[in-house]
Amino acid sequence: MPGRATIWAGITTSRGPERTPEGEIITDHHSGTPIDRDPADDLFDGSTDLRIVRLRLFLALVTMFAIPVGIAVPLVYGLTVGRGESVILPTVGTIVVAMLLGILAVWLARRVLEPAERLDRARVVLEDAYARARAESLRDSLTGLGNHRAFQEELERQWVMAGRHGSRLALAIVDLDEFQRINEVEGHVGGDRVLVTAAATLTAGLRRSDRVFRIGGDEFAVLMPGADDEESYLSLRRVLATALEGSGARIRTPDASAPTPWSFSAGIAAIPGAADDRATLFREADSALAWGKRHGRTCVTVFDAEKHGASIERPVAEVVAQIARIAATGALKTVFQPIFDLRTGRPRGFEALARPLPGSGFADPSEMFAAAESVGRTVELDLACLTASISAFARLGLTGSLALNLSPRTLETDEFSVHGLVKILQRHGVNPNRVVIELTEREAVEDMDRLIRAVDACRAAGIRIAADDVGAGNAGLRLLAQLRFDIVKIDLSLVQGGAVRVTSQEVVQTIKDLADRWGALVIAEGVETAEQLLFVRSLGIRAGQGYLLGRPSETPRTTVLDLDALLRANGDWLANRLRAAPA
Repeated sequence: MPGRATIWAGITTSRGPERTPEGEIITDHHSGTPIDRDPADDLFDGSTDLRIVRLRLFLALVTMFAIPVGIAVPLVYGLTVGRGESVILPTVGTIVVAMLLGILAVWLARRVLEPAERLDRARVVLEDAYARARAESLRDSLTGLGNHRAFQEELERQWVMAGRHGSRLALAIVDLDEFQRINEVEGHVGGDRVLVTAAATLTAGLRRSDRVFRIGGDEFAVLMPGADDEESYLSLRRVLATALEGSGARIRTPDASAPTPWSFSAGIAAIPGAADDRATLFREADSALAWGKRHGRTCVTVFDAEKHGASIERPVAEVVAQIARIAATGALKTVFQPIFDLRTGRPRGFEALARPLPGSGFADPSEMFAAAESVGRTVELDLACLTASISAFARLGLTGSLALNLSPRTLETDEFSVHGLVKILQRHGVNPNRVVIELTEREAVEDMDRLIRAVDACRAAGIRIAADDVGAGNAGLRLLAQLRFDIVKIDLSLVQGGAVRVTSQEVVQTIKDLADRWGALVIAEGVETAEQLLFVRSLGIRAGQGYLLGRPSETPRTTVLDLDALLRANGDWLANRLRAAPA
């Protein structure tokens, strides 16, 4: 997801976990994170222990006492005996001097030890405060899990251990679905409650050896030592089922009597695998997560290099530079796929599809848009495609409508302006009433209120709004529930499945009935066989597009289609099959 690659900017070289004399790793008692040896720990190595100070002081004072007494006694006795005097008086004097020296030594010892004792008490307090501060710096205060720093240190340790012993390691990045909506409905207190519940659900649903961390606002990381991608996938799926079904995984809204379920999406990467360092392992899991959120959310996705690897193989700076160069130079070409009236065969309009030019750094549009999303440059690329498509449409002098694909995220941003779009259309001589904006779902909607305002502004300018790929995932249905659309485009998976499966037929019929009640035009996407054409016409769908009707081209077909000729080959066979299908 955009911005997450910078999560590694603060990673430093680990000094390795601290161990006991027996070789056991010392862990933090709050988060369970192995405690690294810090140079500051040398301040508390015991060299200032008060017992050592007392011993050294005692030896010093004894030495100070013994030397003068040891020198004075033989000298005094030698002089006394040599003169024939009594030894009683020198003996008493020596004892008195020794007592005075002893008292002086004790007094001096107390004077010296008093600040030393205060220093020792301060050292104990400081050492305890240091240990508490270090533990708190590795713990998330809300959930009690390890935080981002603890995750970095543990990932480094697990990576080193896995490489040393050739063992398996799986990393999962977990992101709560629509957490912003939960905050809006429940407030931040409710959002915090969901985060605590999510942390408890993840911890309880995984193995004791698995480690859960909160690494962002609504984002968690899970390290699963000894697990491969399949095992970790099954574990996260069980946790997701618990989140959707368990009573501990639900929140209650203030205006509803029934609890509202919450869910999450997760991306998984594992070693042995393609990652050659821990940063790449993280980016793989993050790319799998982003792909899952683009395709409907509430899922667990294992990293697949063919599907998710477009933005992994190249450095972020390189991808950013390539997207910026495409946007600045317009290194794009536009192909148009015709949309036909399924009653008359006449073309109703054309959908503009952007393609990267050779030498742009991207082999196909899916790779280009996935890379742009991974570095947060989708808006910039969308606007460049929009300008190129309008220019090509006007240059070809095509009749009918022009359908432009835009991400909802683009309409939410300050960079997009309906006034600016109208000026581009006017500059190329295209009437805004001929334009249809198809809302794609490469990225999730973050600000629905702002999106609604942008849609209303487009409609006020005469531009129609279409829901693209309806039925491809949960996101399209959410948009249908919150926005009014002029056109509803049924995803090719339902159109192609409807020709052979009763369940898909029922879904398509339901979508059409809803659109009819709204007064929206229904367009069937992906019509590639005569059977599929007969199916959508039998439901009364009035418009369609697909390879059977017309392929995307820089010079698209503009002539009238003979639809009956397309159906003659095997239309009777499919009609009999549809009539025989159970209701």
